[in-house]
Amino acid sequence: MTDRPSSQATLAGLALIAATLAAGAAAFAYVGGWLSPHRLTPTKLVDALAPPSGPSLGHRRNHAKGICFTGVFNANGNGAELSRASAFAPGEYPALGRLNLGTANADAADATVRVRGMGLQITTPDGAVWRMAMIDPPMFPVATPEAFYELLRVPQSKKPDAMKDFAAAHPEFATFAAWAGSAPWTASYAEEPYHGLDAFILVDRSGAERVVRWSLLPQAQVVPITDDALAKLGPNYLEQEIVQRVAKAPQQWVMALTLANAGDSTSNPSVPWPEGRRVVEVGTLVVNKIEAERDGPCRDINFDPTILPDGIRVSDDPFLAARSSAYAKSYDLRTSEVKYYPYQQPAPAGSRP
Repeated sequence: MTDRPSSQATLAGLALIAATLAAGAAAFAYVGGWLSPHRLTPTKLVDALAPPSGPSLGHRRNHAKGICFTGVFNANGNGAELSRASAFAPGEYPALGRLNLGTANADAADATVRVRGMGLQITTPDGAVWRMAMIDPPMFPVATPEAFYELLRVPQSKKPDAMKDFAAAHPEFATFAAWAGSAPWTASYAEEPYHGLDAFILVDRSGAERVVRWSLLPQAQVVPITDDALAKLGPNYLEQEIVQRVAKAPQQWVMALTLANAGDSTSNPSVPWPEGRRVVEVGTLVVNKIEAERDGPCRDINFDPTILPDGIRVSDDPFLAARSSAYAKSYDLRTSEVKYYPYQQPAPAGSRP
C-alpha cells in the first residue's frame, strides 16, 4: 500500500475527485431554473462537470469513459413479495448496460479515477423497462444537489483553502472522504459492487409500499491493488481486462435490496442506512458479452434512474428528478455532437481491408 498522504494533499486529491465524480448521481437541477438566476439548472450542472480542457465532445458529460455489455437478469422470485414489477417474477430477462469511470474526460487513465459505475437496463416481455445508474462508493459525498454543484466548483476556486472550507461547511463529506482514502482499488470492473444510492419505493400487488435501496454485489473474487500498481498496467487496462475476463466466462453480480426501517433517511443519499436492515437477494445479473461503446448497444441509452416499471416508483429523494433533468441535457448535447465521436460503419462486402 502507498503511504498515507498529508491532510493537505488528501484534500487536494479529493478536490480532483470532485471535479470528475459521478457517482452515478452526476447531475441534478431545479426544473425551470430560468425563473431565478441563482437556481441550479441542468445547464449549470453539466457545465460544472466539464474539465478545464472542455467536455469530451460526443460523449456523456460524466462517466464519459465506458464500455458496453449484454447479458441477462435471472430473477429468483424473492422480489415478488415486495413489488409487482414484472422483473421480480421468476424468469430470465434481457439486460444491457455500461461499465464506466466517474470522469468527464473520455481519455482519462484508469488509475486517475476513483469512482466506477454501472448503468443497467432490464426489459421484460410485457415491455416494461427498468433503468439504473449505480456507483461503487456506498454513499454520495454530499446531502443536496446544491452542495454537489458547490463541490464541482471547488477546483475552479482561487481560494487556497477552498476544499477545506467546503468540507467544514458540509460535514457529511467526511464519510465519503474516508471511503475514498481507504477503500481498496481493484484491477477489474467485475470485482466492484455497484450501489443505487437513491431510495425507491416498491409497491406490491396489494398496494403496500416499502422503501429500498439496491446494490449489485460482485461474485468475482476481489483482489485489492494499489492505484500505483493499476497505473503500471496501462491507461485502458480496465476495458482490456473485462473483455478478456468475460470471453473466458460470464461474470455475475447478485442484486440485493436493502429495506429501510422507520426513521431511515429516504431523501439523503450521503447517509448510509445502519447495519442490520433486512436484505433480500432478488436475482443475478449475468454479463455474457462485452462490446466497444462506439457501436455497442449501450451507446444511445440514457441510463435515467427514474425510468421505472410499474411496481417501482421514485421516493422523496430530490436527486432523482434532478439527475433525470441533467441526464437529458447531457444526452441532447452528445447526440448533437456525433461528428466528434462518429459511429464505426462496417466496410462494404468485398471491399479491401
